[in-house]
Amino acid sequence: MSKTVIIYSFHTQKSKKVAEKVIAAFGEENINAINAEELTAKVFEENDNFILSAPTWFDGELPNYWDEFVPELEELDLKNKTFAVFGLGDQKGYPENFCDAIGILVDVLENCGANIVGKIPAVGYTFESSRAKRGDIFVGLALDQENQGKLTGERVVKWVEQLKNEMK
Repeated sequence: MSKTVIIYSFHTQKSKKVAEKVIAAFGEENINAINAEELTAKVFEENDNFILSAPTWFDGELPNYWDEFVPELEELDLKNKTFAVFGLGDQKGYPENFCDAIGILVDVLENCGANIVGKIPAVGYTFESSRAKRGDIFVGLALDQENQGKLTGERVVKWVEQLKNEMK
């Protein structure tokens, strides 16, 4: 397996803590961390395996750093590139758009030809709707630090083990 790049905002609290758990579970020697707020197309051109952090902001939106980069991302050919996405949401506070950012980002990646891995069953969650849910699965790791924070560690470890099998 080639080295994996994890992209998240170094200036967040909750997403950064989850990213650090992903890095620890993945093995620091196998992963390079990139600040999402300093992202360039070159990162995508030079690497093959990616883990992206996509916390949902406000009423189902991408964070500013992703929203501003999407036009550039949409111009890239991501065929033969593998992506896994994790995100944070709030099932009780925003049940109508729980972890929407995961789904929004995955839609962009798929439109660019990317291979998406790290899909998980959508069981153990209570919400009204989510753009990250397709059928009975989430297209990435959905986390809720507000209401299910105690489950995050176990969910991350299980997800990373899955990624190690799914990434080339």
